Amino acid sequence: MTDKKEKPAESPEGIQAGPPKSESFGGEEIKYESEEDTEGADKKVKKIKEQLKTCEKERAEYLAGWQRAKADYINLQREHEQKIADYFKFANEGLILEILPILDSFDAAIKYDPKSPEAIGLSQIYNQFKSVLKNNGLEQIKALGEKFDPKFHEAVDAIEIQHGTYPELVEGGTIIEEVQKGYKLHGKVIRASKVKINK
Repeated sequence: MTDKKEKPAESPEGIQAGPPKSESFGGEEIKYESEEDTEGADKKVKKIKEQLKTCEKERAEYLAGWQRAKADYINLQREHEQKIADYFKFANEGLILEILPILDSFDAAIKYDPKSPEAIGLSQIYNQFKSVLKNNGLEQIKALGEKFDPKFHEAVDAIEIQHGTYPELVEGGTIIEEVQKGYKLHGKVIRASKVKINK
């Protein structure tokens, strides 16, 4: 008895053996990928994800750099605006420094004979003059009775007060006499007060 080898079943005509590679659905052809094609797609997806991660990192770095550059620009612009403001604020400093000796002369003339008609007239002009300068940022530094402060005062003498010279107790380092008035322009000392202090 002879063994007959069975032939593999042939697919009927028009029918493909195994899973279909594509089929039509709703007038559109749908393609199916094999396992090899799926592995290739996974590699592509992985590569795209890595590229996306790199892009996101670069984007974050560029954004941080842009934000720093913007902050630096804003700070530079503010500094520039402040310099311009300070320039206009102190533009009259030289002129005011030349006017201060005239204020000193007014002050000395009024103190010489404060009750005279001339001194009263001078006092009115002096006050108008000071008012205009005050409106332009000039401010007199407080001195008499204040504690000596080298930022605002210049000591020309230190005197030891004798008992009974002053009715109140004066602490050491207190200003007891103002020799020359001091002034600030917009908060900046342009001339320190010349004073005498208690030892």
